[in-house]
Amino acid sequence: IKRTPLSEYKVQSRGGVGNKAATTRDADFLEYIVSATNHQYMMFFTEKGKCFWLRVFEIPEGSKTAKGRAVQNLINIEPDDKIRAYIRTNDLKDVDYVNSMYVVMVTKNGIIKKTSLEQYSRPRVNGINAIEIREDDQLLEAKLTTGTSEIMIATKGGKCIRFPEEKVRAVGRSSIGVRGVDLSDGDEVIGMIVVNDIQNETVLVVSEKGYGKRTAVEDYRITNRGGKGVITLNITDKTGN
Repeated sequence: IKRTPLSEYKVQSRGGVGNKAATTRDADFLEYIVSATNHQYMMFFTEKGKCFWLRVFEIPEGSKTAKGRAVQNLINIEPDDKIRAYIRTNDLKDVDYVNSMYVVMVTKNGIIKKTSLEQYSRPRVNGINAIEIREDDQLLEAKLTTGTSEIMIATKGGKCIRFPEEKVRAVGRSSIGVRGVDLSDGDEVIGMIVVNDIQNETVLVVSEKGYGKRTAVEDYRITNRGGKGVITLNITDKTGN
């Protein structure tokens, strides 16, 4: 993990080769990139359902070519656990802010859970429980919502479900959650996004082999939470999952 001033990255045209953003050790690869200011907070969620947080300025600064520091040196994460999701938030000491925002999480097996941000505003060194994870499941995504957002969950088999956030009741930190999407055999959730501006936002879907397309949010009909969803990408040998 590291933070780098945005000014180090120059604007390029689409389809270029890019330039170096980080050096990686053997068998390692970049997973997340996020823009933030020094006084914001980064919350980290692990696949076992734990939550940790850091102020952005506590993350060591490095150049474009630097490797960064191991996350284990900054937060007390268990050796066999991995960071799966992150959220950038504003001031967690602001009472009005933490009481008006929610954290929505989804697992690989399609379980969704919503909890008030206020429940995450008092950190502990060893992290706090964010969601109870069942066997053969893992936390996949965590997003910040306003209470009136819409949620879209996509699966490996090219399906996507869209439903209002109100369909998921806010529960405490120790709860398991409810079914967000009904998965076919062998399918799994690969991502979740939160949409706030229905009229103007579009959804980018990218396949395993690098094919992508952009679709208006309104093209996805609203269904109930826990349904099968609609086709978002036609999966073929050419596109991959």
